[in-house]
Amino acid sequence: MPSLINDPDHINALVQALAGALQARGWMLATAESCTGGMIAAACTDRAGSSEWFERGFVSYSNDAKQELLGVPMALIAEHGAVSEPVARAMAEGAVAHSHARCSVAVTGVAGPGGGSAAKPVGTVWFGWCLDGATHTECQRFDGDRAAVRQATVAHALQRLNAMLSAGP
Repeated sequence: MPSLINDPDHINALVQALAGALQARGWMLATAESCTGGMIAAACTDRAGSSEWFERGFVSYSNDAKQELLGVPMALIAEHGAVSEPVARAMAEGAVAHSHARCSVAVTGVAGPGGGSAAKPVGTVWFGWCLDGATHTECQRFDGDRAAVRQATVAHALQRLNAMLSAGP
């Protein structure tokens, strides 16, 4: 039996819920993606009518792109590394600052198969969500190959954003 994380119907259901929550608030969403390379934006824009609630996506795979597109200070990346809480926070806040969106989701992680370390093994992903000026971050570690880590990242980003929108005013 396939995992819900890898189930396209599950992702579609998450996007449908997200669309409803954003439209109910009159908010637009921006994404800032590193390890997923635009997969969250693609999942959102696969839905017809997404232009009513999806504003833009930033694929900031390189450190230069994080700085140039989102305003992430290079000193922050140098001090903490690209896969870190401060960088995920700065990416989420930068996505809102550099768009017309009221909320954003940002992801930066080690999808593998290489690039991991003892401190940040393959599957480590930092998330940032900025909702109407409030920023939330968290770290997750996903098992599996590169595709599994990236798909789990998309699902988690959407699930948590939906939960935050449901809990908020």
